[in-house]
Amino acid sequence: MQNYFNLEDKVVLVTGASSGIGAATATLFGSFGARVAIGFHSNQQGSEITRDAIRSAGGTAVCLQANVQIPEGIESLVSRTVAALGPIDILVNNAGSLIERVALMTQTVESWEAVMQLNLRSVFLCSQIVGNFMIKRGTGSIVNVGSIAARNGGGPGSGAYSAAKAGVIALTKSLAKELAPDGVRVNCVNPGVIDTPFHEVFSTPEMMEHFAKVIPLGRVGSAMECARVVVFLASDAASYVVGETIEVNGGQLML
Repeated sequence: MQNYFNLEDKVVLVTGASSGIGAATATLFGSFGARVAIGFHSNQQGSEITRDAIRSAGGTAVCLQANVQIPEGIESLVSRTVAALGPIDILVNNAGSLIERVALMTQTVESWEAVMQLNLRSVFLCSQIVGNFMIKRGTGSIVNVGSIAARNGGGPGSGAYSAAKAGVIALTKSLAKELAPDGVRVNCVNPGVIDTPFHEVFSTPEMMEHFAKVIPLGRVGSAMECARVVVFLASDAASYVVGETIEVNGGQLML
């Protein structure tokens, strides 16, 4: 029987892969035989821990520092990935952050643009640069990481982040329509409340306790539970899934 999750020798680039969902995703790809480029901006230690975990399990991985908010940073990241591992088969646009909790009525233009640049512009630029290589090869898969905030407006002070992640969903659909005729599939994963360093920074223990109470499963999710959906979408098991956004939130939001 064919193994649709066989990713042996596929080259995967995961941005923001030094912790949380990105690290779990990179690690899981490695366990399925993929060669993994771990993109990171400032958390070098986290990226090296992820790399070492993949290598200790017999996989192949490299750590690559880059600023995915600017074209030059992405072009360098892509060229170094190809040089180290080969042409990119799978791109996971995971880099992103709330940056700060701030009310829309008091948020500065600079703060707004910083959130948009990191969470939406980076997805566009990475998808454009990597996508053009995928078009030439006639194959590829791009998985974007959104957020439940894109659906419900997010928590206090996350308006810009919510708008950016809503943009990621729309961008996913547009990219999917544009790239599908060239053999490139584009999809999105929307995490709910996930136990990651993101919430260690931006949510209090009291907030996390409240979140768990309103989630039908009665708990917050894990990074690996999101990673499994990312890997599914990137694999041949999802060969006819195009332009979709899968909610991973324990039932907190059902569409």
